[in-house]
Amino acid sequence: MVGMTTLEARTRRRPPLLTAGLMAAPIWILLAVVQAATRTGFDLTRHPVSMLSLGELGWIQISSFVVTGVLTLCGAAGLRAAGLGGVWGPRLLGVQGAGLVVAGFFPADPGFAFPPGTPDVPGTMSAAGAAHLAAAGASFLAMIAFCFVLSRRFAGLSWAVAGRLGGATLAAGFCWAMSGAAGGPLAMFAGVVAAWAWITVTMTKLERTAQV
Repeated sequence: MVGMTTLEARTRRRPPLLTAGLMAAPIWILLAVVQAATRTGFDLTRHPVSMLSLGELGWIQISSFVVTGVLTLCGAAGLRAAGLGGVWGPRLLGVQGAGLVVAGFFPADPGFAFPPGTPDVPGTMSAAGAAHLAAAGASFLAMIAFCFVLSRRFAGLSWAVAGRLGGATLAAGFCWAMSGAAGGPLAMFAGVVAAWAWITVTMTKLERTAQV
């Protein structure tokens, strides 16, 4: 009975907002992978995930950006309410979430033959495209900072090294993609997966530490 009581107490302690935040990464990554594998004309080595917002099925990625952005904002609020992540953890997670939401409302520009029928050349930057790029860039930079800032809480542990590697992987992928070099979008996606996975597990670790 004692063990069951402890388990129930820990379950009650988990902030619902934090639970919502933990759902963001799996949803975003799963939808991106499925769409990348099934959308006609989409090539992850040439097209960033953001371009999945275009075309008849673009609503799926738009919804993914907005929903996972809101979930991430909930996670930031959950961290803050529970007193976890210090001062900057919730703030950086909030910037990440806000960036995702804005990126959803302002789709990326078409180009490089996607959607099908688009000329196989770089797209012309529109106002919406510029807003999308700025919002996505802010979100990515917040993720990178989160990895490095929060990894200090695990000093001396392999998890701290994993956090720095996740942040560095995303930073490298971001620079690679922005340079226009071949394979940049794929490197960017790999960086997002590495960093966001670390962020999600770290949120869980912080929660468990607070319950001890």
